[in-house]
Amino acid sequence: MYFFLQNFSFLEISFTSDCIPRFLYSISTGDGTITYNTCICQLFFTYVFVITEFFLLAAMSFDRYVDICRPLHYMTIMSYRVCKRLVFCCWMTSLLIVLPPLSLGLDLEFCASNAIDHFACDANPMLKISCSDTRLIEQMVIVCAVMTFLMTLVCVVLSYMYIIRTILRLPSAQQRTRAFSTCSSHIIMVSITYGSCIFVYIKPSAKRFNGH
Repeated sequence: MYFFLQNFSFLEISFTSDCIPRFLYSISTGDGTITYNTCICQLFFTYVFVITEFFLLAAMSFDRYVDICRPLHYMTIMSYRVCKRLVFCCWMTSLLIVLPPLSLGLDLEFCASNAIDHFACDANPMLKISCSDTRLIEQMVIVCAVMTFLMTLVCVVLSYMYIIRTILRLPSAQQRTRAFSTCSSHIIMVSITYGSCIFVYIKPSAKRFNGH
């Protein structure tokens, strides 16, 4: 679990280092300009870090499942080698998801406006100001985002369904409390990550759909 937490901390540090310094620079100097290449790099790393974080949360939920539901086999199933492979797969899957739509976006043309309505480079604001046909890229972005969100969420939900069922079968309240405490940090991270994602991306979309 600590191995996964180390990688999760690295992802959080990398994500904030990718966006926040540039944002603070723009606030302090009033210079809101950014080159196209820098914007693409920021967009690439942001999405890689975010998608990797979702898959890492799913891997951590599997780790919690093995720890609670199959404790006698934990060291055999979740060996250090397996943990490293899981983290590696999280990174590789993220790259495979990000690269196709990003490669198509490198040929975008901007005719009228070059100002995005966002504090950092993001896919939707950039596609809105492009005069190229962006329908294919938009569809790919939506499909990749929905697949990533649902796949990882299903893994997390299924893991915790088995975890909760196993915990409720424990004979003593002390054992149940101890079992729940081992999952508390992961539950908090899942709640913050998925909650913020829903608030930022799904809620504004609903407002636009309703015409508000």
